[in-house]
Amino acid sequence: MTPSEQERLCQLGLEVIRLESLAVSQLAGRIDENFSRACQLMLNCQGRVIVTGMGKSGHICGKIAATLASTGTPAFFVHPGEASHGDLGMITEHDVVLALSNSGETSELIFIIPIIKRLGVPLISMTGRPESTLARQSTVHIDVSVPQEACPLGLAPTASTTAALAMGDALAVAMLEARGFTKNDFARSHPAGSLGRRLLLKIDDVMHTGDDIPVVHESVSLSEALLEMTAKKLGMTAVVDDQGHVSGVFTDGDLRRLFEHGDYDVHVTPISEVMTRGGTTVRTGLLAAEAVKLMEDKKINALLVVDDQGRLVGALNMHDLLRAGVF
Repeated sequence: MTPSEQERLCQLGLEVIRLESLAVSQLAGRIDENFSRACQLMLNCQGRVIVTGMGKSGHICGKIAATLASTGTPAFFVHPGEASHGDLGMITEHDVVLALSNSGETSELIFIIPIIKRLGVPLISMTGRPESTLARQSTVHIDVSVPQEACPLGLAPTASTTAALAMGDALAVAMLEARGFTKNDFARSHPAGSLGRRLLLKIDDVMHTGDDIPVVHESVSLSEALLEMTAKKLGMTAVVDDQGHVSGVFTDGDLRRLFEHGDYDVHVTPISEVMTRGGTTVRTGLLAAEAVKLMEDKKINALLVVDDQGRLVGALNMHDLLRAGVF
Protein backbone atom coordinates (compact mmCIF):
# COMPACT_ATOMS: atom_id res chain seq x y z
CA MET A 1 0.00 0.00 0.00
CA THR A 2 1.41 3.35 -1.03
CA PRO A 3 1.72 6.33 1.35
CA SER A 4 -1.01 8.16 -0.56
CA GLU A 5 -3.36 5.19 -0.20
CA GLN A 6 -2.64 5.02 3.53
CA GLU A 7 -3.34 8.74 3.87
CA ARG A 8 -6.62 8.36 1.98
CA LEU A 9 -7.80 5.62 4.36
CA CYS A 10 -6.96 7.77 7.36
CA GLN A 11 -8.89 10.69 5.84
CA LEU A 12 -11.93 8.47 5.34
CA GLY A 13 -11.72 7.29 8.94
CA LEU A 14 -11.42 10.85 10.24
CA GLU A 15 -14.46 11.91 8.21
CA VAL A 16 -16.53 9.14 9.80
CA ILE A 17 -15.47 10.24 13.28
CA ARG A 18 -16.28 13.88 12.42
CA LEU A 19 -19.76 13.05 11.14
CA GLU A 20 -20.62 10.77 14.03
CA SER A 21 -19.31 13.31 16.56
CA LEU A 22 -21.52 15.95 14.94
CA ALA A 23 -24.51 13.63 15.13
CA VAL A 24 -24.00 13.04 18.84
CA SER A 25 -23.29 16.69 19.66
CA GLN A 26 -26.59 17.75 18.08
CA LEU A 27 -28.47 15.51 20.53
CA ALA A 28 -27.83 18.02 23.31
CA GLY A 29 -30.69 20.14 21.99
CA ARG A 30 -33.05 17.14 22.19
CA ILE A 31 -32.66 16.65 25.94
CA ASP A 32 -35.97 18.37 26.63
CA GLU A 33 -39.40 17.77 28.09
CA ASN A 34 -39.86 14.67 25.91
CA PHE A 35 -36.68 13.21 27.35
CA SER A 36 -37.83 13.90 30.93
CA ARG A 37 -41.30 12.47 30.17
CA ALA A 38 -39.69 9.30 28.85
CA CYS A 39 -37.63 9.02 32.02
CA GLN A 40 -40.73 9.53 34.17
CA LEU A 41 -42.62 6.79 32.31
CA MET A 42 -39.77 4.37 32.97
CA LEU A 43 -39.45 5.44 36.60
CA ASN A 44 -43.17 4.82 37.13
CA CYS A 45 -43.02 1.46 35.37
CA GLN A 46 -44.04 -1.41 37.65
CA GLY A 47 -42.83 -4.05 35.22
CA ARG A 48 -40.04 -4.04 32.65
CA VAL A 49 -38.84 -1.73 29.91
CA ILE A 50 -39.28 -3.69 26.68
CA VAL A 51 -36.79 -2.46 24.08
CA THR A 52 -37.55 -3.36 20.47
CA GLY A 53 -36.23 -2.61 17.00
CA MET A 54 -35.27 -4.27 13.71
CA GLY A 55 -31.95 -4.70 11.92
CA LYS A 56 -29.11 -2.43 13.06
CA SER A 57 -31.55 -0.62 15.34
CA GLY A 58 -32.26 -3.98 16.92
CA HIS A 59 -28.59 -4.43 17.76
CA ILE A 60 -28.59 -0.99 19.40
CA CYS A 61 -31.74 -2.01 21.29
CA GLY A 62 -29.95 -5.02 22.73
CA LYS A 63 -27.20 -2.82 24.09
CA ILE A 64 -29.63 -0.25 25.50
CA ALA A 65 -31.65 -2.99 27.22
CA ALA A 66 -28.47 -4.44 28.72
CA THR A 67 -27.33 -1.02 29.95
CA LEU A 68 -30.71 -0.26 31.51
CA ALA A 69 -30.83 -3.64 33.22
CA SER A 70 -27.32 -3.30 34.64
CA THR A 71 -27.98 0.19 36.00
CA GLY A 72 -31.16 -0.44 37.95
CA THR A 73 -33.93 -0.35 35.33
CA PRO A 74 -35.21 -3.89 34.61
CA ALA A 75 -35.29 -4.27 30.82
CA PHE A 76 -34.96 -6.80 28.02
CA PHE A 77 -35.01 -6.90 24.23
CA VAL A 78 -37.93 -8.28 22.22
CA HIS A 79 -37.49 -8.84 18.48
CA PRO A 80 -40.44 -7.13 16.73
CA GLY A 81 -40.56 -9.82 14.03
CA GLU A 82 -40.95 -12.52 16.67
CA ALA A 83 -43.38 -10.40 18.68
CA SER A 84 -46.23 -11.00 16.26
CA HIS A 85 -45.52 -14.74 16.40
CA GLY A 86 -45.95 -15.22 20.12
CA ASP A 87 -43.37 -13.03 21.82
CA LEU A 88 -45.95 -10.31 22.45
CA GLY A 89 -46.84 -12.47 25.43
CA MET A 90 -43.67 -11.13 27.04
CA ILE A 91 -45.25 -7.67 27.24
CA THR A 92 -47.66 -7.04 30.13
CA GLU A 93 -49.84 -4.11 31.08
CA HIS A 94 -47.28 -3.12 33.72
CA ASP A 95 -44.47 -2.59 31.20
CA VAL A 96 -43.18 0.29 29.08
CA VAL A 97 -42.09 -0.21 25.46
CA LEU A 98 -39.10 1.64 24.01
CA ALA A 99 -39.07 1.29 20.20
CA LEU A 100 -36.22 2.31 17.88
CA SER A 101 -36.52 2.94 14.15
CA ASN A 102 -34.58 5.52 12.17
CA SER A 103 -37.31 5.79 9.54
CA GLY A 104 -40.16 5.41 12.00
CA GLU A 105 -41.89 3.23 9.42
CA THR A 106 -40.45 -0.20 10.16
CA SER A 107 -43.31 -2.52 9.23
CA GLU A 108 -42.71 -5.04 12.01
CA LEU A 109 -42.98 -2.26 14.61
CA ILE A 110 -45.98 -0.57 12.99
CA PHE A 111 -47.77 -3.94 12.95
CA ILE A 112 -47.59 -4.39 16.74
CA ILE A 113 -48.50 -0.80 17.73
CA PRO A 114 -52.27 -1.60 17.96
CA ILE A 115 -51.56 -4.49 20.33
CA ILE A 116 -49.37 -2.28 22.51
CA LYS A 117 -52.13 0.37 22.52
CA ARG A 118 -54.73 -2.23 23.45
CA LEU A 119 -52.67 -3.23 26.48
CA GLY A 120 -52.52 0.39 27.55
CA VAL A 121 -48.74 0.21 27.64
CA PRO A 122 -46.85 3.52 27.29
CA LEU A 123 -44.85 3.63 24.06
CA ILE A 124 -41.61 5.61 23.91
CA SER A 125 -40.06 5.91 20.46
CA MET A 126 -36.68 7.07 19.19
CA THR A 127 -36.70 7.86 15.48
CA GLY A 128 -35.00 10.09 12.94
CA ARG A 129 -38.35 11.35 11.61
CA PRO A 130 -40.68 13.13 14.08
CA GLU A 131 -43.48 13.06 11.45
CA SER A 132 -43.28 9.26 11.01
CA THR A 133 -46.03 6.79 11.91
CA LEU A 134 -44.13 5.41 14.90
CA ALA A 135 -43.38 8.89 16.26
CA ARG A 136 -47.00 10.05 15.89
CA GLN A 137 -48.42 6.92 17.53
CA SER A 138 -46.08 7.11 20.53
CA THR A 139 -46.84 8.34 24.02
CA VAL A 140 -43.48 10.15 23.91
CA HIS A 141 -41.16 10.63 20.95
CA ILE A 142 -37.43 11.43 21.18
CA ASP A 143 -35.86 12.86 18.05
CA VAL A 144 -32.53 11.20 17.18
CA SER A 145 -32.28 12.43 13.59
CA VAL A 146 -28.83 13.08 12.12
CA PRO A 147 -27.70 15.45 9.32
CA GLN A 148 -26.27 12.56 7.33
CA GLU A 149 -24.96 9.04 7.68
CA ALA A 150 -21.22 8.55 7.87
CA CYS A 151 -21.54 5.94 5.13
CA PRO A 152 -20.57 7.73 1.87
CA LEU A 153 -23.45 5.95 0.12
CA GLY A 154 -25.89 7.29 2.70
CA LEU A 155 -27.24 3.76 3.12
CA ALA A 156 -25.54 1.87 5.97
CA PRO A 157 -26.79 2.98 9.41
CA THR A 158 -23.76 4.62 10.99
CA ALA A 159 -24.26 8.10 12.46
CA SER A 160 -27.94 7.30 13.10
CA THR A 161 -27.17 4.19 15.16
CA THR A 162 -24.43 6.04 17.06
CA ALA A 163 -26.91 8.80 17.92
CA ALA A 164 -29.53 6.28 19.06
CA LEU A 165 -26.97 4.50 21.21
CA ALA A 166 -25.87 7.76 22.83
CA MET A 167 -29.47 8.73 23.57
CA GLY A 168 -30.07 5.30 25.07
CA ASP A 169 -27.05 5.82 27.33
CA ALA A 170 -28.41 9.23 28.31
CA LEU A 171 -31.71 7.64 29.34
CA ALA A 172 -29.99 4.87 31.29
CA VAL A 173 -27.68 7.23 33.19
CA ALA A 174 -30.51 9.66 33.96
CA MET A 175 -32.50 6.72 35.34
CA LEU A 176 -29.51 5.52 37.34
CA GLU A 177 -29.21 8.90 39.06
CA ALA A 178 -32.95 9.23 39.60
CA ARG A 179 -33.12 5.81 41.26
CA GLY A 180 -30.13 6.50 43.50
CA PHE A 181 -28.33 3.50 42.02
CA THR A 182 -24.94 2.98 43.71
CA LYS A 183 -21.64 1.25 42.99
CA ASN A 184 -22.67 -1.58 45.30
CA ASP A 185 -25.94 -2.00 43.38
CA PHE A 186 -23.93 -2.19 40.16
CA ALA A 187 -21.56 -4.75 41.65
CA ARG A 188 -24.44 -6.98 42.74
CA SER A 189 -25.55 -7.26 39.12
CA HIS A 190 -21.95 -7.83 37.95
CA PRO A 191 -20.59 -10.28 40.54
CA ALA A 192 -18.30 -12.02 38.02
CA GLY A 193 -16.80 -8.80 36.68
CA SER A 194 -13.73 -7.04 38.00
CA LEU A 195 -15.81 -4.24 39.51
CA GLY A 196 -18.01 -6.76 41.29
CA ARG A 197 -14.98 -8.47 42.74
CA ARG A 198 -13.49 -5.17 43.89
CA LEU A 199 -16.70 -4.01 45.55
CA LEU A 200 -18.08 -7.25 46.97
CA LEU A 201 -15.18 -9.60 47.71
CA LYS A 202 -13.98 -9.63 51.31
CA ILE A 203 -10.71 -10.89 52.72
CA ASP A 204 -12.70 -13.62 54.51
CA ASP A 205 -13.32 -15.11 51.04
CA VAL A 206 -9.64 -15.40 50.10
CA MET A 207 -7.64 -15.64 53.33
CA HIS A 208 -5.96 -18.80 54.57
CA THR A 209 -7.55 -20.20 57.74
CA GLY A 210 -7.06 -23.02 60.23
CA ASP A 211 -4.04 -25.23 59.62
CA ASP A 212 -3.18 -23.25 56.48
CA ILE A 213 -2.21 -20.17 58.51
CA PRO A 214 1.55 -19.84 59.01
CA VAL A 215 1.85 -19.29 62.76
CA VAL A 216 4.33 -19.98 65.56
CA HIS A 217 4.44 -19.23 69.25
CA GLU A 218 6.60 -16.32 70.35
CA SER A 219 8.81 -18.69 72.36
CA VAL A 220 10.08 -20.74 69.38
CA SER A 221 13.42 -20.38 67.67
CA LEU A 222 14.06 -18.65 64.37
CA SER A 223 14.71 -22.03 62.73
CA GLU A 224 11.24 -23.30 63.71
CA ALA A 225 9.70 -20.14 62.30
CA LEU A 226 11.58 -20.64 59.03
CA LEU A 227 10.28 -24.21 58.77
CA GLU A 228 6.71 -22.93 59.25
CA MET A 229 7.20 -20.26 56.59
CA THR A 230 8.55 -22.83 54.16
CA ALA A 231 5.70 -25.25 54.80
CA LYS A 232 2.88 -22.70 54.43
CA LYS A 233 4.41 -20.84 51.45
CA LEU A 234 3.05 -17.37 52.19
CA GLY A 235 6.44 -15.73 52.59
CA MET A 236 5.85 -14.97 56.26
CA THR A 237 4.63 -16.33 59.56
CA ALA A 238 2.52 -14.85 62.31
CA VAL A 239 3.88 -14.92 65.86
CA VAL A 240 1.32 -15.30 68.66
CA ASP A 241 1.19 -15.44 72.46
CA ASP A 242 -0.49 -18.04 74.68
CA GLN A 243 -3.96 -16.57 74.00
CA GLY A 244 -3.54 -16.54 70.23
CA HIS A 245 -3.12 -12.77 70.08
CA VAL A 246 -0.70 -11.51 67.43
CA SER A 247 2.66 -10.53 68.92
CA GLY A 248 4.33 -9.85 65.59
CA VAL A 249 5.18 -11.09 62.13
CA PHE A 250 8.31 -12.40 60.44
CA THR A 251 8.65 -12.21 56.66
CA ASP A 252 11.08 -13.16 53.90
CA GLY A 253 12.11 -9.52 53.83
CA ASP A 254 12.86 -9.59 57.57
CA LEU A 255 15.05 -12.65 57.02
CA ARG A 256 17.09 -10.94 54.29
CA ARG A 257 17.55 -7.81 56.35
CA LEU A 258 18.47 -9.90 59.38
CA PHE A 259 21.49 -11.51 57.72
CA GLU A 260 22.50 -8.30 56.00
CA HIS A 261 23.09 -6.66 59.39
CA GLY A 262 24.35 -9.46 61.60
CA ASP A 263 25.31 -13.09 62.13
CA TYR A 264 22.48 -14.97 63.81
CA ASP A 265 22.32 -18.60 64.88
CA VAL A 266 18.89 -19.68 63.60
CA HIS A 267 18.76 -22.55 66.11
CA VAL A 268 19.09 -20.48 69.25
CA THR A 269 17.81 -17.03 68.28
CA PRO A 270 14.22 -16.63 69.56
CA ILE A 271 11.76 -15.45 66.95
CA SER A 272 10.48 -12.84 69.42
CA GLU A 273 13.90 -11.15 69.23
CA VAL A 274 13.91 -10.66 65.43
CA MET A 275 10.23 -10.42 64.47
CA THR A 276 8.50 -7.18 63.50
CA ARG A 277 6.58 -6.51 66.67
CA GLY A 278 2.85 -6.00 66.19
CA GLY A 279 2.93 -6.18 62.40
CA THR A 280 0.02 -5.03 60.27
CA THR A 281 -3.28 -6.66 61.16
CA VAL A 282 -6.81 -6.17 59.83
CA ARG A 283 -10.23 -7.25 61.03
CA THR A 284 -12.43 -9.81 59.37
CA GLY A 285 -15.01 -8.35 56.99
CA LEU A 286 -12.58 -5.96 55.32
CA LEU A 287 -13.13 -5.56 51.59
CA ALA A 288 -10.38 -7.16 49.52
CA ALA A 289 -9.99 -3.88 47.62
CA GLU A 290 -9.27 -2.10 50.90
CA ALA A 291 -6.69 -4.75 51.75
CA VAL A 292 -4.94 -4.12 48.43
CA LYS A 293 -4.76 -0.38 49.12
CA LEU A 294 -3.45 -0.94 52.63
CA MET A 295 -0.73 -3.28 51.38
CA GLU A 296 0.27 -0.86 48.63
CA ASP A 297 0.34 2.11 51.03
CA LYS A 298 2.48 0.25 53.57
CA LYS A 299 4.57 -1.47 50.87
CA ILE A 300 3.98 -4.92 52.34
CA ASN A 301 3.02 -8.19 50.66
CA ALA A 302 1.03 -9.93 53.39
CA LEU A 303 -1.57 -9.27 56.06
CA LEU A 304 -2.66 -11.00 59.24
CA VAL A 305 -6.39 -11.13 59.98
CA VAL A 306 -7.69 -10.95 63.53
CA ASP A 307 -11.11 -11.12 65.17
CA ASP A 308 -12.65 -8.49 67.44
CA GLN A 309 -10.55 -9.77 70.37
CA GLY A 310 -7.32 -9.53 68.36
CA ARG A 311 -6.88 -13.28 67.99
CA LEU A 312 -5.35 -14.57 64.75
CA VAL A 313 -7.96 -16.08 62.41
CA GLY A 314 -6.42 -15.76 58.95
CA ALA A 315 -3.58 -14.68 56.70
CA LEU A 316 -3.26 -13.62 53.08
CA ASN A 317 -0.71 -12.21 50.69
CA MET A 318 -0.74 -10.20 47.49
CA HIS A 319 -0.78 -13.36 45.36
CA ASP A 320 -4.08 -14.43 46.96
CA LEU A 321 -5.64 -11.12 45.90
CA LEU A 322 -4.17 -11.38 42.41
CA ARG A 323 -5.64 -14.86 41.99
CA ALA A 324 -9.02 -13.54 43.14
CA GLY A 325 -8.94 -10.89 40.39
CA VAL A 326 -9.21 -7.93 42.74
CA PHE A 327 -6.80 -5.77 40.72
